[in-house]
Amino acid sequence: RFCLPLVLASLPTMATGEEIAPALQDSWGDFWLFRFFVNAAGYASIVVPGFLLIQYFKRRNYLETGRGICFPVIKSCVFGSEVKSVHQEDGSLPPRAEPTESSTARQVFKLLFCAAGLQASYLTWGVLQERVMTRTYGATETDPGEKFKDSQFLVFMNRILAFTVAGLYCALTKQPRHGAPMYKYSFASLSNILSSWCQYEALKYISFPTQVLAKASKVIPVMMMGKLVSRKSYEYWEYLTAALISVGVSMFLLSSAPNRHVSTVTTFSGIILLAGYIIFDSFTSNWQDALFTYKMSPVQMMFGVNVFSCLFTVGSLLEQGALLESVRFMARHSEFTAHAVLLSVCSACGQLFIFYTINQFGAAVFTIIMTLRQAFAILLSCLIYGHTVTVVGGLGIAVVFMALFLRVYARSRMKKRSKKLPPGETPVQKV
Repeated sequence: RFCLPLVLASLPTMATGEEIAPALQDSWGDFWLFRFFVNAAGYASIVVPGFLLIQYFKRRNYLETGRGICFPVIKSCVFGSEVKSVHQEDGSLPPRAEPTESSTARQVFKLLFCAAGLQASYLTWGVLQERVMTRTYGATETDPGEKFKDSQFLVFMNRILAFTVAGLYCALTKQPRHGAPMYKYSFASLSNILSSWCQYEALKYISFPTQVLAKASKVIPVMMMGKLVSRKSYEYWEYLTAALISVGVSMFLLSSAPNRHVSTVTTFSGIILLAGYIIFDSFTSNWQDALFTYKMSPVQMMFGVNVFSCLFTVGSLLEQGALLESVRFMARHSEFTAHAVLLSVCSACGQLFIFYTINQFGAAVFTIIMTLRQAFAILLSCLIYGHTVTVVGGLGIAVVFMALFLRVYARSRMKKRSKKLPPGETPVQKV
C-alpha cells in the first residue's frame, strides 16, 4: 500500500539528484484522488482479513461445531440469529406510534420541538462544515494561517460521538432482540464513510449551495440504486419529480458564475466528488433498507453502522499517521477543536431528532422539515459566506424545491390510497 506513494515521491529525486521540495510533497498529499486511494487501502487492510475470517468460519461450519468463550461473539458477528421480520412499509423505519395524547396543543408543541431541533442541528452543522473545510485557522496580520486538510478525521469525530450516543440509548432503553450478523453492517458503514469523506472534500472545490442542490437531487441515483439492489418499481410521478429536480439543478449549475479562485480542473474535481457522495449515499440507504428485514430499531442500526465506521476510520488514520497530526492541529487551534466537537454533537443530535420526528409524525412531515432545512441552508450560506446566486440559478432552486414538495404530497396521497386497497393488493414500493 505504501509502495506507490514512495515511488511517486522518489521520481523527482532520482531525476534531479536533489531533495524533494516540501511544496511537491504537499501537492501529492493534498491531491484528493491520492488521498482517496490511500484511505481505501487503509480500509482494505481491515476488510480483507475480516472477509477471510468470515469465509473460514462459514467453511468450518462453526455454528454447529464451535465451542468456547468466543463462540457467542463469533456467532453474533458472522451468523447472527438469521431470523427475519416482515419488511415494513417504509423499509428503514418502524411503524409510527399513534399519539396517546389527543391534545392539539401538545402535538403542536412536539412538532415545533422537532422542527426546531432538526433545523438547529443541521443548519449549525452545515455552517460549521463549510467553515472548517474552506477557511483558515490561526490567521494573523503576518501569518495567513493554515487550513485543516484531513476530511477523514472529521468523519471519525462524527462517528465516534454517534456511536457513543447510540450505545448509551440502546443500553438505557428497551430494544428488539438483535438478529442480523454484525458483519453486514460493514457494507453500509464503508459506503457511509466514503460518502461523508466525499461530502467534506467537495467543499474544497465547490460552493455549499451547489452541494446542497446536488444532495437534493440524489433522489435520482437512489431510485436507480433501488432498482439494482432492491428490485424496486416506481410510480410515474416519481420519475416526473426526479426529472424536475434534474432540470432545476442543471439551471442552477449552468447559470452560476464560476468562483474566481476555482479553475476548470478543480470544478471538475468537485463534480466528481459530489457524484461519489451521491453514489455511496444511495447505496447506504438501500443496503440499510435491506438490513431492516431483520428485527431491529433505527438506533440499533445507527449503533451497528457506527461501530464499523469507528473501526475503519481509526485504523486508516493510525496507519497513515494522520491521527496524531490532526490531534496536533487541534492543540494548535482551540477554535478548530470547538468547531469539530460541535460538528459531531450536531450530527449525533440530528440523527436522534430524525428518529423521534418520524416516530411521532411520520416520514412525510419529516421530509417537509428537512426540505425546508435545505432551503434555509442555502440562504444562510449565502448570507454568511457571500455566495452569489443569479436569477436563473434562483429559479432553478425554486424548481428543485417545488419538485420535492410535490413528491411529498404525491407520496402522502399514495399512502392514503394504499390503505383503502383490498387485502390481497399491495402498493408499489417507493423510495
